[in-house]
Amino acid sequence: MLLPVYLYGSPILRKKAEDVSPDYSGLAQLLADMWETLYHADGVGLAAPQVGKNIRLFVVDTDCLSKNYPDGKGFRQAFVNAHVVENDGEEWTYEEGCLSIPKIHENVKRPSRVRIRYCDENFAEHDEWFDGIRARVIQHEYDHLEGQMFVDKLPPIRRQLLKSKLLKVSKGEMSASYRTKRSGKDEV
Repeated sequence: MLLPVYLYGSPILRKKAEDVSPDYSGLAQLLADMWETLYHADGVGLAAPQVGKNIRLFVVDTDCLSKNYPDGKGFRQAFVNAHVVENDGEEWTYEEGCLSIPKIHENVKRPSRVRIRYCDENFAEHDEWFDGIRARVIQHEYDHLEGQMFVDKLPPIRRQLLKSKLLKVSKGEMSASYRTKRSGKDEV
């Protein structure tokens, strides 16, 4: 089932997400719905807070980026109870966007590597390093679990210049090709 993506300005996007237990009701269905929503919206990652769930869960599929970033080929992973252990490597700039902030893309600096502890969809534990485009997308989605968004990483002057566009997003005045939700209203 396609889920609505919560837009910038929705309070859930600013909450720190909580770990989920293996007996969380409907987790398998939520994962299936998140994958379906991600692909329908042509995204590369989607975090549970973006679909209204305050749990530490996100999905990533970087295969569509593999033309320019070969390390993204075939990478499709669910991250449950994700916690970044450390970031490492030289920072690099990449133009990021977000399904919760349609039609806004900005250059964001992030470390080139990330070490993350997480469980897969079967609750098998992992502690892994990721680099390149995989690290980039993982860090972006992980930020959602911490109540942060990519615009928070921009220099203050850049954020100020985006203020009116972000206000339009929060009011639902910028359309998306997928279902969105803001302030308790569904948008198509």
